[in-house]
Amino acid sequence: MASLIELKNVTKTYGDIRALDNITLDIPAGKIVGLVGPNGAGKTTLLRALTGELDYQGEAKVLGFEPRDERAELMQKTGVIHDIAVLPDWFKISDLIDFMVGVHPGFSQEKAKTFLEATTISLNKKVKTLSKGMKTQLHLALTLATETKLLILDEPTHGLDILFRKQLYSSVLEDYFDEEKSLLISTHQIEEVEHILSDVIFIQKGQVLLYASIEELGERFTQLTIPADKADALRKELKPMSEYSLLGRKVFLLENPDTKALAKVGDLQTPSVADIFVALMGGAA
Repeated sequence: MASLIELKNVTKTYGDIRALDNITLDIPAGKIVGLVGPNGAGKTTLLRALTGELDYQGEAKVLGFEPRDERAELMQKTGVIHDIAVLPDWFKISDLIDFMVGVHPGFSQEKAKTFLEATTISLNKKVKTLSKGMKTQLHLALTLATETKLLILDEPTHGLDILFRKQLYSSVLEDYFDEEKSLLISTHQIEEVEHILSDVIFIQKGQVLLYASIEELGERFTQLTIPADKADALRKELKPMSEYSLLGRKVFLLENPDTKALAKVGDLQTPSVADIFVALMGGAA
């Protein structure tokens, strides 16, 4: 399978601060990848490097293009939705759609209007009159109506209610994703997207802590629930990555354990991606 993103020793510094620290990745196409990290971890900096918005040290290819030198060609095949919408406030929605027809050869006016028909957004309204949620819906409609190979969502649902967040990701899956297209979703709220991901990247302080498929995570990490009175003895033996109390019992998160032996000790479960993330972050998401 062809690579979606190829990075080799990509580094970005701001004075003494390394926003990206020697990141090396090879992500195949046709994936839904979650880029997960706390605020300030380097997620947006990495996305800006991938889309050629800033300079960096190292080597990068996205959809076969070098982001800095071939940004115009790359952005013809890439859609980006940021937390902060960049749509021009003075445009009427109908005029914005006409504008998109003129600037992007892969844009479908018919598709955009079809998407907007499912919302409460009027074509006669100006962008500045829309709520944040409506602006995100509009931005999504324009992006999904454009024929691209890669869709980047950078904290697109921040500050929006849970119903809209679920609708947004449902729309993306139904109206955009297929085996020939790819999604890269940046978030610090992994719980709302982990059910749709094929792969996950954990990033902290500009470094990749983990890059794995969801299937690999399920094979590598296990949760063990045991009676609280057995916790002290088993803690020394098992050395859990993290633990918490639940209804008078203890829950250990373990990496590569002997599951056959543990099945005799307590109850085994597959941990959520959020649980693994918190454990790798040292308990601080």
